[in-house]
Amino acid sequence: MPTILREGPFRLFFYLSDRGEPPHVQVERDNRVAKFWLAPVRLQRTGGLRRHEIRRIERIIEENQTLLMEGWNVRFNS
Repeated sequence: MPTILREGPFRLFFYLSDRGEPPHVQVERDNRVAKFWLAPVRLQRTGGLRRHEIRRIERIIEENQTLLMEGWNVRFNS
């Protein structure tokens, strides 16, 4: 589970087994994990995170979308 970005209490990462799915990122805080599609950025699963956390994560992903897509492509399209 390579970590792509850490922002505040959130860790953004990919599961290596996600190769067959559209580009997305997992976001972990404590023992909760949400899933977001990257293109376009949208929530797929909340994983028990609160609404205000989800909004903050969406902003983080939007601000780092290029970095996250590059990370996805390096891991899954090489």
